[in-house]
Amino acid sequence: MNILAKFIGLILLVSLTACSTHSKTSSFNSPEEKNRIQIADETWVALPQPSELGYTLTASQLLSVRYIDQTKKAQSNQLPIQLQITQDKLVLAGFSSWGTRLLSLSYQDNQFDTYVMAGLGSSLPKPEQVLFNLMITLYPLDVWQPKLQQIGWRLTEQQTDDSQLQHSKQRALFDNHGKLIAEINYASIDPLKGDITFINHALDFTIVIKTLQYQQD
Repeated sequence: MNILAKFIGLILLVSLTACSTHSKTSSFNSPEEKNRIQIADETWVALPQPSELGYTLTASQLLSVRYIDQTKKAQSNQLPIQLQITQDKLVLAGFSSWGTRLLSLSYQDNQFDTYVMAGLGSSLPKPEQVLFNLMITLYPLDVWQPKLQQIGWRLTEQQTDDSQLQHSKQRALFDNHGKLIAEINYASIDPLKGDITFINHALDFTIVIKTLQYQQD
């Protein structure tokens, strides 16, 4: 696997191992399951609707990942992201440093339409996992709690006034066994106005999400 493919795979992973994907429209067994994604072995969760963010959003973001490679050396890479969320649709696209679209996803009417650049499909997890990663970071806690409670998982959030800490808000995602899966640290109470640090404890990598510019209505 080349460095670019490995980087993108790390960016998109939440708690799953990588699996093949290609340009497609996702389908599940019944309409009620169409907006569900797999977040662990035999564990599926229903995603919030785009409108549940509470506002429309257009944003340019830069994702930076830090990880230890197979030679035990620290690595850092970046992936530019374009994001648009309206009342009925969410669109996400990731690009290479030279502007080539590497992947994209749209979520509307409980359907996922996805694209992955030819040649990278075998090294990337499903783009639906990108959506989960994004939504667990941005969407309100009270939107996520009932959905996670249905599968025994939980998401907590706390704010801090401790000036010695480098974050003002923190989320933590736990599985049905109480194991800490991911930790999300926010530099600002408003997730769009400061860096977000996503730490995946299960897979031992860190993503820093920087919002470069955005329009919120």
